[in-house]
Amino acid sequence: MSGAILTVEALTKRFGGFTAVDKVSFTVGEGEILGLIGPNGSGKSTIFNMIAGSLQPTAGSIVFQGRELAGLVPNRICALGVGRTFQIPRPFRKLTILENIAVAGYFGQGGHVSRKEAWATAERSLDMVGLDYEAGAEVGSLGAAGLKKLELARALATNPRLLLADESLGGLDQSEMDQAAAMLERIRRETGITIIWVEHIMGVLMRVVDRVMVLDHGEKISEGLPSEVAHDKRVIEVYLGSDAEAVQANV
Repeated sequence: MSGAILTVEALTKRFGGFTAVDKVSFTVGEGEILGLIGPNGSGKSTIFNMIAGSLQPTAGSIVFQGRELAGLVPNRICALGVGRTFQIPRPFRKLTILENIAVAGYFGQGGHVSRKEAWATAERSLDMVGLDYEAGAEVGSLGAAGLKKLELARALATNPRLLLADESLGGLDQSEMDQAAAMLERIRRETGITIIWVEHIMGVLMRVVDRVMVLDHGEKISEGLPSEVAHDKRVIEVYLGSDAEAVQANV
């Protein structure tokens, strides 16, 4: 693994008396794909929200490329090179497909690119995710797979060095899931981007990621290679359950 691009130390988030994330520490190497898994409510989205700045940590440190992110606002963190997708795409419905991505590219880079550069970035991002479109095509013309690609293209247009991918396979059929997973691999290979991927489709995720981290009730319970994590008795007990054998067969 290359040098760490992200170092998280003792990250904690409390909501009143409820601890959603409890002293979680991990590093992500430059160019790595880290899978982040765990049951619903285990703290995955809360960690994403703290890295991206939409939630502020109660305690702990988030250092990205040598800079502390805790305390910064989301647009500043995005401009520093952290992009993210959302589980439920919410594009601007009154803008075209290309306009959606150009807006993300312009504002996501802090307005430091020209209009012409933003459009060029939008076109490159569309090509990168393989989303076919016609000039002036509306967002309403896209199905589930197309919306997922649009969400990814918008994140890529911000020119991130770290991408937080939140359930990029949700709502897709098996063929679409395989294509989406292959696309993430190709994007990493071609751009060198680092990816943290939250996903519930274990059979696909385990084939793609370099390492896996598992959360349960806000705590890190396992971390390692996919083959190691898939055979971890505690992970099987709290998360994989009856799917353990099928997951193990894919790593």
